[in-house]
Amino acid sequence: MYWDRENETMPREQLQALQLERLRLTIERVYRNVPFYRERFTKAGIKPSSVRSLEDLRRLPFTTKQDLRDNYPFGLFAVSMSDVVRVHASSGTTGKPTVVGYTKNDINTWAELAARSLACAGGTKFDVVQNAYGYGLFTGGLGLHYGAERLGAAVVPVSGGNTRRQLMLMQDFGTTILTCTPSYALYLAEEGQKMGLDFKKMPLKAGIFGAEPWSERMRRQLEEKLDLVALDIYGLSEIMGPGVAMECPAKEGMHIFEDHFIPEIIDPDTGEVLPAGSEGELVITTITKEAFPLIRYRTRDITRFNPEPCPCGRTHLRIRRITGRTDDMLIIRGVNVFPSQVESVLLESGETEPHYLLVVDRKGNLDQLEIWVEVGEELFSDKVRQLEDLEQRLRERIESVLGISARVRLVEPNTIPRSEGKARRVVDRREI
Repeated sequence: MYWDRENETMPREQLQALQLERLRLTIERVYRNVPFYRERFTKAGIKPSSVRSLEDLRRLPFTTKQDLRDNYPFGLFAVSMSDVVRVHASSGTTGKPTVVGYTKNDINTWAELAARSLACAGGTKFDVVQNAYGYGLFTGGLGLHYGAERLGAAVVPVSGGNTRRQLMLMQDFGTTILTCTPSYALYLAEEGQKMGLDFKKMPLKAGIFGAEPWSERMRRQLEEKLDLVALDIYGLSEIMGPGVAMECPAKEGMHIFEDHFIPEIIDPDTGEVLPAGSEGELVITTITKEAFPLIRYRTRDITRFNPEPCPCGRTHLRIRRITGRTDDMLIIRGVNVFPSQVESVLLESGETEPHYLLVVDRKGNLDQLEIWVEVGEELFSDKVRQLEDLEQRLRERIESVLGISARVRLVEPNTIPRSEGKARRVVDRREI
């Protein structure tokens, strides 16, 4: 199902011509209106006229999150504040937040792309969308809210938290599409089970889950427990918010909407653009944003392109599920470890629950990794010998796949703290 068939199925040659036209206009605008970019381009010996093809994009300097912080709050805006109608800010673990602005046209574009995303999941004006992403400075809630309204669907703006009320409204309002983080969706399923709810008797048909990495195993858990089709969505505040890319029912990656964004995959260490199919860091250039255009923004998200034609008919490139971030990567005794990699190993056997915690500590000069993972009540109540066997098998599998030794600790159900937003996967005691 399409929301904007003409643009979503545009022939590649025509799409690339449109990208180049919009890229050149964007470069001219930031050079003229944003001192930061003018100085960067001048230092690199680049003028707007230097960009004659899409290949020339790789000659331009990167933009990083630190650049946004250094120009806090409005230093990277390309319009005057009188033209800004919305300001969002992304939360950060250190320092000040990164601030993004939107013109009226930017909000319209965002609503269109969010509606396009919902349509990818089969959404129509006849749906009831329960939006359990957070509202406020976080872009998730309002982005999908506007998209659902643009689609013509009925929106339940419940935001995150108050789980029992969420489940009551889901029943009473006849929710057909659920939007939230995958970890919170699992929590909803667990709480619903405790309340005796039968999700198979509810009209839920699709879940749009994003804002944190999740695995195929978790998808199967969500689809089984909630009786819906679980699809991935991608976005980040700095680029726009949810709706930058969306998975279709083919479930082979998220279509990144290339009529508005130009994606690249780079080597995170060297900055070199990688060949098609290589895994690396996703870099995005916005080509239609007015208030806050970004040139070659380093997202820190790790993925790869899927350039194969999609059965759904959309011609835009797909990006594979985000496997981690370069800045939440753990380095344990010289080995790079992403939480999502650990999750895949833990859940592939089907003997554990999708709730885990990585606890990193330092004994003397040596880093130690302990992995806590929940198992079902039946297994936890079984013989100690069986638990020890499972721990040993998981430990050996982790060492085989990730190349690192770690202690695995099986814990009883509901030991790992649940989250109503992004799941907390790592406790790093080395920083204390």
